[in-house]
Amino acid sequence: MSSAIEETYAEFEQALGYKFRDRDLLARALTHKSYANERRETSSSHNERLEFLGDTVLGFVIGELIYRSFPNLQEGALSKIKAHLVSATTLASKGRALGIGRYLRMGAGEARSGGADKLSLLADGFEAVIAAIYLDGGLPAAEAFLRRVFGPDVTGIDIGDLSFQDYKTALQETAQALGLPLPEYRIVDEYGPDHEKIFVIQVFWDGEAFAYGRGSSKREAQRKAAKEALKRIGQLPA
Repeated sequence: MSSAIEETYAEFEQALGYKFRDRDLLARALTHKSYANERRETSSSHNERLEFLGDTVLGFVIGELIYRSFPNLQEGALSKIKAHLVSATTLASKGRALGIGRYLRMGAGEARSGGADKLSLLADGFEAVIAAIYLDGGLPAAEAFLRRVFGPDVTGIDIGDLSFQDYKTALQETAQALGLPLPEYRIVDEYGPDHEKIFVIQVFWDGEAFAYGRGSSKREAQRKAAKEALKRIGQLPA
């Protein structure tokens, strides 16, 4: 493995917060089948099999995490939370945050068609990386990684509203439809100890302080502020 590639993988490991003992696993996790097909390589040289394993590890770890985090919820509610957290959209978002698209090796055609930002490739690549961490460091390493990545999402879940509607996007689309400026979210207060901090977010819309949201993460507070704004303009029931 060349020094340039080693440096690239070291950079990605820093984003992951995990250092591989066997970087060949990481290389395979970051190789799309289009890259292997162009070079007539075997199926074991790309990440499809790792995706399968990563999906299994992800489901187990997230299932246990939400089981322990919400001891009073019944199976149906737990299933909703799990489905949201392991959805392709969520996984692609996690992959994008890690910059997986910059490191994925793919065929020329796939690259030209914007593969580095395709939801399916990012989600699959993220699952393959989970599997690579599991094979390299065992379940404790994979669990530590997933707890770090998904911890804020689990903490920010509003068990009073398990619809998982994207209120921020809905508010943005409403603003565009009305020809108004996009809403702006500002932190107006935060209080409590670091491990139980509460954030208060105010959404400003068309130059006006429009609605507030409060939550244990900035994301949750923004979501609640957007929901309140939608209620105020009649897009949701009060």
